[in-house]
Amino acid sequence: MSGINKTGLEIREFFLVGFPQFQDQGSRNTLFAVLLTVYLLILLGNLLIVLIFILDESLHTPMYMLICSLAILDIVIPSVTMPRMLALFLFDSRLISFAGCFTQMVFFLGLGTAESFLLMLMAYDRYMAICNPLHYPTIMSNSFVLKLILCCWLGGLLTPMISLTLALRLLFCGANEVVHCFCDFSAVLRLACADTALNSYVALATALSVLLIPLFFILFSYVRIIRSVLQVAGSEGQRKAFSTCATHLLVISVFFLTATGVYISYRVPGVSSDMRILAAVVQNALPPLMNPVIYCLKNKEIRNSLLKTLRKTKILPGAL
Repeated sequence: MSGINKTGLEIREFFLVGFPQFQDQGSRNTLFAVLLTVYLLILLGNLLIVLIFILDESLHTPMYMLICSLAILDIVIPSVTMPRMLALFLFDSRLISFAGCFTQMVFFLGLGTAESFLLMLMAYDRYMAICNPLHYPTIMSNSFVLKLILCCWLGGLLTPMISLTLALRLLFCGANEVVHCFCDFSAVLRLACADTALNSYVALATALSVLLIPLFFILFSYVRIIRSVLQVAGSEGQRKAFSTCATHLLVISVFFLTATGVYISYRVPGVSSDMRILAAVVQNALPPLMNPVIYCLKNKEIRNSLLKTLRKTKILPGAL
């Protein structure tokens, strides 16, 4: 499906504007340097988590399978948008095909939804491990957790399809300038010349469901976890349980706070286009940048495994 512009010609491509207030080459070079540095750090940090999981068989447990899956998502999601943004800033490459734009939206929205579902699954894993420790090894086997992870990915990719299918049915007959650094759904929807009220309502309902349902489940799980830990565990058990939960809660906070920032930027009147774009870029970059740092700093097993791997490869001297 493609739209037509005011001249009656089919819209076969969109024009990415980028940051409206930073169009000069100097500003674009600065943005390119910052974004490239962030992207490389994201790839390095998350590939390191995946490599540690693969090399250390002691980490082949449900919790670390989930962390590895999160790291893979944190590689793939920025890779959907950041290379295109880098090309825009460095080479002034602004054109993207109609099909390419909607394909980018499918993966960006779908994988972002999958990450929300995965964080909910991680909370369920911690709930089962702490509140039902006797049944945990039987219920949360590696094969079962792998199936749940695949359900998160598949469910995430399917969830935005209603909104995107409705958008494909619209007639795009206005300008083809997307005021964004990538194909953001709201920015593209503004280019339709038909009534988009239904599209906006469906997209809003989907976004709120994707954010609020997992968030409610996560909060419910951690309330139960805290109650269980305070009632049963001793001081050492409490410390270990709270340390594990604190790591996950930090990851959850980064994800949901950045997503909330994007939502607010589109709902508060008077927010500039540059601020909306910046909020979306931060949402795209900050969680995958911070997650490896959080896990390496807060998770003792991952930290020890990293040191062991570095010493095996003779990057660090000495032995454990």
